[in-house]
Amino acid sequence: MKKYGILVVDDSAFMRRAICQILENDPLFTVVGIARNGLDAIEKVERLQPDLVTMDIEMPEMNGLAALDHIMKTFPTPIVMLSSFTKEGAKETVKALELGAVDFFLKDSLIKNQAENSQINEFLNRLKEIIEAKLPKVSYEKRVIETKTSTIFDSNQLQIQRASKNKRLAFDLVFIGCSTGGPSALKAILPYFPKDFPVPIVVAQHMPSGFTKPLADRFDSICELHVKEAQNGETILPGNIYIAPSGYQTQFEKKLDGTVQFIVNHQEDAKKTMFKPSINISLTSAAPIFAERLLVIILTGMGVDGMEGCGQVKKHRGTVFVEAEESCVVYGMPKAVLEAGFADGQFLLSKMFQQIMAVI
Repeated sequence: MKKYGILVVDDSAFMRRAICQILENDPLFTVVGIARNGLDAIEKVERLQPDLVTMDIEMPEMNGLAALDHIMKTFPTPIVMLSSFTKEGAKETVKALELGAVDFFLKDSLIKNQAENSQINEFLNRLKEIIEAKLPKVSYEKRVIETKTSTIFDSNQLQIQRASKNKRLAFDLVFIGCSTGGPSALKAILPYFPKDFPVPIVVAQHMPSGFTKPLADRFDSICELHVKEAQNGETILPGNIYIAPSGYQTQFEKKLDGTVQFIVNHQEDAKKTMFKPSINISLTSAAPIFAERLLVIILTGMGVDGMEGCGQVKKHRGTVFVEAEESCVVYGMPKAVLEAGFADGQFLLSKMFQQIMAVI
């Protein structure tokens, strides 16, 4: 049985021992090396060529962010950050995901719950899924500037439809769903919308509770449009990018005056899902409200969340674009939508923004 080789990077001897013990207790993993700081990690990634790296953020000599940035530019390797659940830790984790980290896991959930198998099993299963997804060894920059394109839909057809509507805007909402690899993919799209972009944008990114606010704050600092977490009862308005808050489900409700507001709550009675926010739940709510005036973009992500929701979007004559396999970190969610027959177009990440602008 083939074992997956993991490089464990942490300046704490206690954390290195704890993570190594967790990994070595699973027959599928073997620790091929440890590193005490970023410089050590860079050298060992190139020499040992691990299947995956677990990376601490705060380390002496070179921190995890600097090491991550260097590795992703020179020797791209799947990297999972081990983060602290603090305000500063959340900000740094968001930055790491933007730089190309595949995923992250909270240290406290591993160390404080070692007696509970659920958290450990979730950690190990996520590592397995990431490795078995056979992530393409391609840097973020190459994903964005790649010129080869893959399409199954002629966007001119949508432009003709737009012209037939007396030059009205073709869409009233742009909805973007993503998971693994999503923050770096969003960086290739969101900052390019001009400040006068006339359609509100809603983003559903799978993240643990407490991490979507730093994500919104980070994008607000680099985007022309205002970026914020969606709030319960808030009216959806142009000029804004709304991030669906983690730990909750975000749905839509049309008011008597014709405006649309967010319904953000725990949705305990909703269809059971492991994701909060769930793309399926959001799209199932949005589809009948916005109908043919809804544009959905499904970016990189593990699993199939979004497939059922896109089915509802197509049932109500909306439009769905998915990211092409060549630029995805994980071609799970886009593939599921495409294979179900719900995608109107498939585009590389480097082409997605211009395709959105072409049809708006």
